[in-house]
Amino acid sequence: MCCLFGLVDYKNCFTIRQKEKLIRALSVECEERGTDATGVAYVEKGGIKICKKPLPAHKIKFKFRSNPKIIMGHTRMTTQGDEKFNYNNHPFLSEKLNFALAHNGVIYNDRDLRKSENLPKTKIETDSFIAVQLIEQKGALDFKTIANMAEKVLGSFCFTILSKENEFYIVKGDNPMAVYDFGGFYIYASTKEILNKALIKLGIKMPYDEIKLSCGDMLKIDERGEIEKGSFDITNILLKEYQYLRGYGFGGRGYSFCGICDESVF
Repeated sequence: MCCLFGLVDYKNCFTIRQKEKLIRALSVECEERGTDATGVAYVEKGGIKICKKPLPAHKIKFKFRSNPKIIMGHTRMTTQGDEKFNYNNHPFLSEKLNFALAHNGVIYNDRDLRKSENLPKTKIETDSFIAVQLIEQKGALDFKTIANMAEKVLGSFCFTILSKENEFYIVKGDNPMAVYDFGGFYIYASTKEILNKALIKLGIKMPYDEIKLSCGDMLKIDERGEIEKGSFDITNILLKEYQYLRGYGFGGRGYSFCGICDESVF
């Protein structure tokens, strides 16, 4: 269990110092879902800048030299890949396509995919890095290549991805995500509870619209705040949930699982 968080300031509502304060408040609230490592990614001088450390959020103060429009963050609870080796921590950099990727969840077929897709070995041990490699293999970052990745990985996930062009993607699998639009900026976190706590601490009381996301949705937000929507096939997610529930004796008559709305139906 990890936590995704961040900001898209599409109308330049915040100063650098205000963004540092906002990101700190968000990241500290996200500690309830992971304290092993904390990291952020943003665009600086036309390229991806990643800052991450194997420390809980409250021990880190991120400083921005520029005033980034989009900041993408992650707090980690280690499941695979020792956090003491910082290359195992999120966000991950695609050196080939210059994007950053963060993941909340667990991927359990990463080793199988590396073999079946003939992907290169890497020192990074974290299961999540397979998502970067699958996108790189297609040679582009767009809805098509992201969907290809999301349909191949098995496990639980929500991904966030930031391109060097300041295009921000959310890839919603069966893990949670909350996104609020305040009319000049978006703020997001893995759960509404975390997001609401951070907003209270920051004293942000403005009205907002919640961006609803379901399993299988993809969202792209550019630096102007414009939104594009895409989707991917969730067959593997539904199959995983079915197999899981069968293993606990829930596969019998009268029970079905709704992967779209993340709830069981009796």
